[in-house]
Amino acid sequence: MISVVVAIYNVENYLCQCIESLITQTYTDLEIILVDDGSLDRSGIICDEYEKRDSRVRVIHKKNGGAVSARKAGLREAKGEYVTCIDGDDWLESEMYERMLQKLEKENVDVVMCGRYE
Repeated sequence: MISVVVAIYNVENYLCQCIESLITQTYTDLEIILVDDGSLDRSGIICDEYEKRDSRVRVIHKKNGGAVSARKAGLREAKGEYVTCIDGDDWLESEMYERMLQKLEKENVDVVMCGRYE
């Protein structure tokens, strides 16, 4: 299983696209940990709605402490063999985790990194 920790702070305009890109991954053995870092907008509500819709989604609501604090909170709860972190205003290509896991297993390595689009 891959644990995905999503650091979220005031990203309601982007959050649905982010979460949709996770729940529609071709690799489905995911644990999606949404960490609402004290958002002042509707981000926390959106997280709760997705938690009700998909059993792979878990939500942590915490006092604002910054992105690193949010990631650490998510990492403490992660149960996957592998862990990845993204921000709530990011989204992923649909085959990203499947391809990364294939590369990880083929090359027998501990860490896989990839590029990004801006």
